[in-house]
Amino acid sequence: MRTSAIIAMLALSGLINTPLQAGDAAAGASAYNAKGCVGCHGAAGKKPIANYPAIGGKPAEFISAELNKFRSGERNNPIMMPMAKGLNDADVANLAAYLAAQ
Repeated sequence: MRTSAIIAMLALSGLINTPLQAGDAAAGASAYNAKGCVGCHGAAGKKPIANYPAIGGKPAEFISAELNKFRSGERNNPIMMPMAKGLNDADVANLAAYLAAQ
């Protein structure tokens, strides 16, 4: 009982973070290049073009959340919405894992 209470407290405090789907960084690297992300966000997400954000090194949870907002239409951007709509859940997790590792 005591162990369960400690685990529950840690989970509620955010000290335990269980992602919904763990991504494969190697698959994410392939997808990043194949899907054209590199064209705007640069190698490893380090932004070669001034008006595009650097996304390399951002937390995987942030990348996943933003890609899902573009996929659902919650976040409106004429370039990113069509790019993200072509992604499935595994693609999002893999891209997030790759970018977080940069």
